[in-house]
Amino acid sequence: MTPTAPQSDRDNRRPGRVLVVGAGAVGSFLGTLLGSAGYEVTLVRIFEQPSETPVTLVRPDGTRRVVPVRRVTRTEDSSRPDLILVAVKMPVLREALAPTQAWPDVPTLTVENGIGAEETAAEIRPSAPQIAGSLTASIRLASEDEVLWLGRGGIALAAANLPAQPFVAPLLADLARAGLRTAELTDARAMKWSKLLANLIANATGAILDMDPAAIYADRRLFAVERRQLLETLAVMTALGARPVRLPGAAVPWLARAIRLPAPLGRPILRRIVGGARGGKMPSLRLHVRMAGEGPSTEQTEVTWMNGAVARFGRQVGVATPVNARLAELVEDVAAHPDRRAWLRHNPERFLAELAEPAAPVSPVEPASPASPGAS
Repeated sequence: MTPTAPQSDRDNRRPGRVLVVGAGAVGSFLGTLLGSAGYEVTLVRIFEQPSETPVTLVRPDGTRRVVPVRRVTRTEDSSRPDLILVAVKMPVLREALAPTQAWPDVPTLTVENGIGAEETAAEIRPSAPQIAGSLTASIRLASEDEVLWLGRGGIALAAANLPAQPFVAPLLADLARAGLRTAELTDARAMKWSKLLANLIANATGAILDMDPAAIYADRRLFAVERRQLLETLAVMTALGARPVRLPGAAVPWLARAIRLPAPLGRPILRRIVGGARGGKMPSLRLHVRMAGEGPSTEQTEVTWMNGAVARFGRQVGVATPVNARLAELVEDVAAHPDRRAWLRHNPERFLAELAEPAAPVSPVEPASPASPGAS
């Protein structure tokens, strides 16, 4: 079913063309799912040679589906799509979106983590219907040619502008037909902030300390830090009018209630949530720092659009966010400086001392994104 067909023709649509910009784990997964539903899929993979090599989707039950795709090195090498799915890391979103201006009116789906993707897409593609997506399914790219769907979760979509509204339900129907749990939400901002709240759990702290979520939540002192960052985030959400909403596989309103409980009551609940989250995958910020090895990271982390966004919006609405601001600084610090990384690794005492230092003033605007496009 083509996303650009009239709403009244939903049941008679032929498969459309989807261009996936940033075909890492998330992009390859969603592109392959849409391919299994009949879409013609083009993956932009800047480090591969153009080819027609298919992608194999391994479902949670172990069944395998080989999906034909076209792979290109540059977005400009694609024919006109009916849907542009953008799944790059936030630091490179602007540059990744620039070539898509060749098709200014094509609906755009952004599934980036953090806060700000839809605003950036609207700035660069002001004439396009903008769909916001939050993926909660656990997936992994086993190789360039194989995507592992580990189960749990699903995807929620919401129209980020008025022209996008007719396209959300048909797209969700196609994803559901491919076997993914789906939800249509009416408030894109609430959806993205709810996903952020869940993503913050043991993410920045895990990256700084190089510790597993279970170990972090087993330490009362570290749990107190986690709870403070989440309470700050909820306070900012309240000030913005973004209430926690349920996502497929993620009962965020219940998470919010557990966070607001007194620590002795909320900690056992949150420890259980942490134990079952992410399907065994490492939190994104810790994975980013780990991938730097023993040297400095050559790419900016996404913490600016995560804890950094909490601090930035907190400043705008008059909510104090000292823990989120300091966590954002420390993540960038350990990513850029191997000596600091080694000094803080597995050392809660040093981390707590560092956290007590005041953060630098928060910039009121999103930072520039000077890097080249990469896959999410």
